[in-house]
Amino acid sequence: MKTICLLLLSGIALAQTSQPSPTATVAPSNTTLTIPAGSKVPLSLKQAISTKTAKEGDPVYAETSFPFVVNERIAIPVGTYIQGKITQVERSGHVKGRAQLLIHFTSMIFPSGYTVLLGGSVENTPGTEKTTMKDSEGTIQQDSDAGRKAKETAGAATTGAVIGAIAGGGKGAGIGAGVGGVAGLAVAMLSRGADVRLEPGTSIEMEIQREVTVDASRITLQTSQSRP
Repeated sequence: MKTICLLLLSGIALAQTSQPSPTATVAPSNTTLTIPAGSKVPLSLKQAISTKTAKEGDPVYAETSFPFVVNERIAIPVGTYIQGKITQVERSGHVKGRAQLLIHFTSMIFPSGYTVLLGGSVENTPGTEKTTMKDSEGTIQQDSDAGRKAKETAGAATTGAVIGAIAGGGKGAGIGAGVGGVAGLAVAMLSRGADVRLEPGTSIEMEIQREVTVDASRITLQTSQSRP
């Protein structure tokens, strides 16, 4: 009888010790990376964009040109596709007003095909000449074209003066300069200013406007190590 009781007590004790502790927890694997708002990511433009032909809503395609690292881990590898759209476009006026272009980036497509939505704007365009950033929204603006138009007007006046001098001496030179200046001014007023034009391969710096969380396990393409 004592032997049976001891066996029952031993079985109960063994069953109790095999149960998991109610306070024990299994730590989940942390595979997420958070890209902070304000992060700058270098891109390379994949197509030409010009304010002469672009329309609001047109798609924009770019690609990351340098890996972006968070906590010593690559959060955005080279070759990640960045998709966006043109949200505002204005051509230069005949007399005043400069060409402007506003782009917003909307998604990232990683080499694995993993896609993440984002809010991004153009922070800088180091790969372009004669353009500046107009505001914090990321508007790209063509530099002033007044110098070129002034030269065109002055050139027309000089040409007119030469022709007038040949035709009628000093008086003719004065008249020719005046006529040439008016003609040059008319041409300058009829012609538009320069357009913003971004060539394929143009370097663009994208600023991420709000933090983005990515799954690190889905960033790169997973290849099987097994062999048949």
